[in-house]
Order: sequence, then structure tokens, then C-alpha cells
Amino acid sequence: MQTAIIVSTKDLAGMNIKSCLLELFNPKSCGKYSNHEVYDLGKAKLYTTDNDSINCENIDDEIAADLFIFATKHQSAAGINSLSTHVPGNWGNADYGGKPKELCVCPANHLKETLKKLEELNNLGFEVVQECTHHGPFMKRPCMFIEIGSNETAWKKKEAGIIIAKAIHHLINSEIKQFRTAVGIGGLHTTPSFKKIMLKEDIAVGHVCPKYNLENLDEEMIKQALERTVPKADLIILDWKGMKEHKERIKEMVSKLNVEVVRTDKY
Repeated sequence: MQTAIIVSTKDLAGMNIKSCLLELFNPKSCGKYSNHEVYDLGKAKLYTTDNDSINCENIDDEIAADLFIFATKHQSAAGINSLSTHVPGNWGNADYGGKPKELCVCPANHLKETLKKLEELNNLGFEVVQECTHHGPFMKRPCMFIEIGSNETAWKKKEAGIIIAKAIHHLINSEIKQFRTAVGIGGLHTTPSFKKIMLKEDIAVGHVCPKYNLENLDEEMIKQALERTVPKADLIILDWKGMKEHKERIKEMVSKLNVEVVRTDKY
């Protein structure tokens, strides 16, 4: 498997992670992309772009790789220090890159391995988070984000960049275990109920639609989430308490699909 790691010059965390990756791998330049050096990391190449990561639409048409990892900043009003991972895609409007009601292909087992590795490496007291599926860019190849959050001090913190760099090193140089894959529905943006399942069960939860996006969730979007998971998901997990007034509507929708449906409180 060949992996493309993408960082943006507009992103303080991305530039921090890039510096740490170069120190960790000590790679050789192997060409140019967007007027920046491309570095050969063995089973991966490191690319730098001047575009915001969320706007790198169809970058998989320009770069040949089996997996795309965007190493970026995470930004939130709360400004909580965090190490996070998630998959891009939009359940509704495309306000921050991507396409409306289009999800990217989720490498669920890589997502699970990333979350576990971040937990293992985290010695900073940061919060380790798997976020729900959100924002762009849209692309057809499997892709994921690994982020430092959520303020300028954290973005520039070298120790945080080192953790992300080590997690990426682990991902591209390890045999990733295969688990049953699932789609999560309901709950918070930071998916604490699904994180517990990711860390404790032999299940990889890929796409997650949080409660604030449930109004956009229909049968076609659920099917898309199942199909755009690698390997294809055959399990739906409901955060029942985090589904508000949408419980019965979604219960009826998922009952029509040929997949097992369980609630988070089963685990």
C-alpha cells in the first residue's frame, strides 16, 4: 500500500507535523508538487500544498496513492488541547469543502489503529478524539485526517507534532489488523460513545453522523456510509440517547436495510 501524506502551508499544525516527519524519517526529495519538495518516506510520500486541506478537492486525481492522510490543525471555539482523527464528508450542505451529501471512502481499520496509537503515545494530557464525519475535501480514494487541536499554542507545540508523526510512522509501517466495520449514528461531534467501542471492541467504527446532522440523514445517506467504508460496513450502531426526536424515524429506516443494528449501550 502506498500512502500520501498531505500538509498545507496555510496550517500551523501541518507545518509542525511536516517538520517532525522530516526529522523522524530523514527522507530524500523525490520530486515536486505544487512548487514544493515531495519526500519519499518509504511506503509513503509527503506532499505540501498551498491550498487549505479541506479544499483539496479530487487531489487523488493528481497524486497516485492507496490511502491519503491529511495532517492538519483542528479548530474549535472551546480551544481544548486535542489529538484527533476522522474521515471527511458532508451529511448535508458543503459549507467547508467537499460536495453536498457526499461522503469520502473511510479506511475504518486505519482510523481505529490511529485512535489507539494516539491514546498510547499521548503524554501531554491532551484529549484524544475520534470526530464525526465532517467537511471536505471530496475524493474517491480512502482518506482520513489526523489533527492537533484546538489553538495556536497547541498547533505549534513540537511534542504534539512528534506524536502525530510517530502515529503516521506506525500507520505506514505496520500491518493493520482487520475488524468488523460499522457506521455510527447519533451522539456528539466528538463521538465519545463510539470511541469506547473503538478502543474496547473488535469493531472499527468509520463514518459517524452526529445528532446535529440527523435532520439530513436519510436512507440513501446511510447506504452511502455503509458502502463507502473499507471494508464495507455491515453493522449500524445507534447512540440511542443521542438521537433526540429522530429516534423512531431512523429506527424505521435502518430496519429496511440488510444489516445488523445495535445500540451503544450493548457494549
